[in-house]
Amino acid sequence: MSRLVCALVLVLGALPIRATAEELTVLVHDSFSISKETVARFEAEHNCTVRFLQGGDAGLTLNQAILTKHAPLADVLFGVDNTFLSRALKEDLFEPYRSPALARVRPELVLDPEHRVTPIDFGDVCLNYDRAWFAAQGMTPPQDIMDLMRPEYARLLVVENPATSSPGLAFLLTTIARFGEDEAFAFWERLKTGGVLVRPGWKDAYWGDFTAASKGQRPIVVSYATSPAAEVYFGKNATAEAPTAAVLTPGAAFRQVEFAGILKGTKHPELARRWIDFMLSDAFQEDIPLQMFVFPAVHDVRLPEVFTRHARMAESPAWITPERIAAHREAWITRWNRIMTP
Repeated sequence: MSRLVCALVLVLGALPIRATAEELTVLVHDSFSISKETVARFEAEHNCTVRFLQGGDAGLTLNQAILTKHAPLADVLFGVDNTFLSRALKEDLFEPYRSPALARVRPELVLDPEHRVTPIDFGDVCLNYDRAWFAAQGMTPPQDIMDLMRPEYARLLVVENPATSSPGLAFLLTTIARFGEDEAFAFWERLKTGGVLVRPGWKDAYWGDFTAASKGQRPIVVSYATSPAAEVYFGKNATAEAPTAAVLTPGAAFRQVEFAGILKGTKHPELARRWIDFMLSDAFQEDIPLQMFVFPAVHDVRLPEVFTRHARMAESPAWITPERIAAHREAWITRWNRIMTP
């Protein structure tokens, strides 16, 4: 061996060999958002890259995970909520993992005692109304969902289809929890007679028909109790009062809880566990409100000022167990369609 070759061997042997960075894939719904800076922090700490794979809305994303569970597309699934939780658990998609950070999570959000999924965030679906519209008309805004039984309010309302929309389903569940099944569907019959407008999804309803956010004609919409904070945050001028308000009387809102879980078959189980821990860290949890406009699951993290001033949380939300939702969801949607479809 020549002296030059020997020298090269010695030099190369002295250089540190960098391990190939692992790639963690997280399957998410299309409303998921987190800042690049927050993700970069995890990547730097764990010498890895994180790739987000969008699966569509929450239901479609779960369907993809179910259809590919024997050859999973990702390591972690984020975005299963309590309306789909029992279905996800029945399909045996997840590796159990109890994060050390779970002790900081609001206990009422921990719905799986086996810790196959971990609560990450929550939000309350409820009526929102346009303050300025009602003031201009000299009308009292709705104070409760019972007000919608009156035609003068029903004709001002736009809702989302529960078959195609997560908030639409949440509002249907609100009415069932509040009134019971038969009375709830009688309520929907009154809404249809009164002139309620139905749209396929939240964007169609909020940005297409809600008077506070569009040139539409409907000053009441099904949205979130955090939507007034978003209106202020994205508005051209920071105002002392939000232009919209949420209706949060007892039983008038439905609490959606979103979970993350480690998919069985992951090639990076330890990194996936560290990602679940990271999702409950201050860095991630404090990023949630202004990225997805929902509340963080950890109870003691700092909230941005726009949230503390303008976002509200229902004190007595409507509630149906995930098991009951799983048992009746399709039948309830079918019955709703029979009433609401022309």
